[in-house]
Amino acid sequence: MEAQLRLHAGPAAAESGDLPLPALFDRASHLHSLASSSSLDQEGIRKGVDLLRRCDEMVSKLGLFSSNETKEDVSTANLKYLLVPYYLGEMTEHVEQEDRIPVLKASQDHLKEFISTCEALELVPENELELSRQGRPETAANRREQKVARFRRQKAAETKLQEIKERKERRGRSLRAAALSAPIEAGEEDDFEDDGEEEREAWLATISLALCKAFDLVDMLKKEEEMLLAVKERKEKDGSAFAREMLDERTQKAEAWHHNAASRAPYSEPANPITCATFAQDVIEGRASVSQAHDHKHQPMIFGPASLVGGGLTSERERMAAQVFQPSYRMPTMSIEEAGLTEMKIMEQWQESTAKMIQEATSSWHKDDTSQAEDDEDAEEEKARAWDDWKDENPRGAGNKKLTPCG
Repeated sequence: MEAQLRLHAGPAAAESGDLPLPALFDRASHLHSLASSSSLDQEGIRKGVDLLRRCDEMVSKLGLFSSNETKEDVSTANLKYLLVPYYLGEMTEHVEQEDRIPVLKASQDHLKEFISTCEALELVPENELELSRQGRPETAANRREQKVARFRRQKAAETKLQEIKERKERRGRSLRAAALSAPIEAGEEDDFEDDGEEEREAWLATISLALCKAFDLVDMLKKEEEMLLAVKERKEKDGSAFAREMLDERTQKAEAWHHNAASRAPYSEPANPITCATFAQDVIEGRASVSQAHDHKHQPMIFGPASLVGGGLTSERERMAAQVFQPSYRMPTMSIEEAGLTEMKIMEQWQESTAKMIQEATSSWHKDDTSQAEDDEDAEEEKARAWDDWKDENPRGAGNKKLTPCG
C-alpha cells in the first residue's frame, strides 16, 4: 500500500525533501484541512499522504515521544506532532484505489498508532479506557452509551477551541488599539505575546477532539473492511453459482407459467404471441387488446434466462421464456433522431400555417379599412352638402321676425 502511494507522490517528495519538521507539518496540515472539506483532488491527497509519512519518519527519528513520559513531560511545541498519525490515517482513507481493503487496513493502522501513543501519554479519558477494557458484549445500549460519552467529549473540546479562538481575537483587537494609542517601547513586545498555557490548552483540546473522531473512524473502517471481505469471499466461493441459482429460479417460474397456459389452452382461443414490449404494456394497461393487429419495426428486447448467462436462444422454451420476461416500463417506439425529425416537421407545418393566417388577416384588414374610409368620406360630404342647402333655405333669424315688436 505505501509503495503504491509513493509511486504517485514522487514530485512531492522532491519538493519537500529538505524542509524542516515544522514547515513540513504546516504544509501537510494545510492539505489535510483541504481534504477534510472535500476540496482536494486525488493528486493532492497523495501528496499530503507522502508529506505526513515524512513527518512521521522524522518524529520517529527524533524520538519526540517516549512510553515513559506523560502529557506533562511533552513540551507545548511538540504536542502538535502527536496528530501526525491521525492526519495520516484520515488522508489515507480518502485515497481512491481499485482494491480498497489495503487502504482501509493502512488507515486503521495509523489511527490505532495515534490512539496507542495518546494512551501511553495518558491523553485518553479514563471512561473510554474502562469501556474498552471491560470487554462488555456489543449491545445496542452499550454502543449508545459509548457514543453519547464520545459526543459529549467532542462538544466540550469544540467549545474549548471556540473559547480560545474568541479570546485570541479579543486580545488581538486590544493590542491593535493599544498600538494605535501609544507606541510600543523596546522590550515591551514580550508582554503582548500569546500565553504559552493558552497554546497548550488549544493543542490538548485539538488532540481530544481528534481522539473522539479516531475512535468513531476506526469502528466505521472496521465495519467497511468486514463487508468488503465478506463480499470478496462470497465471490471467490460461489463464482457463477449465484447467477446459475437466479437462472434456475427464473426457469422454474417460466415453466410453471407455460404449464398453466397449456392447461388453459383447450378452453381458450389461441392468440398470436406478443413480441413488442410497448404493445405488451398497452395490453396490460388496457389501452389495446390482444386481438388487435400490431406492426412494429423494432426487434424485441430479450429479458430471460438466456440473457442472464449471455448465451443465445437455443431452444423454443428459452425463446418463449424470453418473451415472457419483458420490462415493466414502456419501451421507446422511435429513436431520438426520428423524434427530432417529427418535431421539426410539426414545427415547420405550424410556422407555415401561422404565416398564412397572418398574411390573410393583414390583407383582409387593409381592404376593409380602405373601403370603410371611402364610405366615411362620402357620408361626411353628403352631410355637409345637406347642411349648406338648409342654411341657404333658412337664413339666420328668419323664423323670429314675427315675434319682435317692430316686426
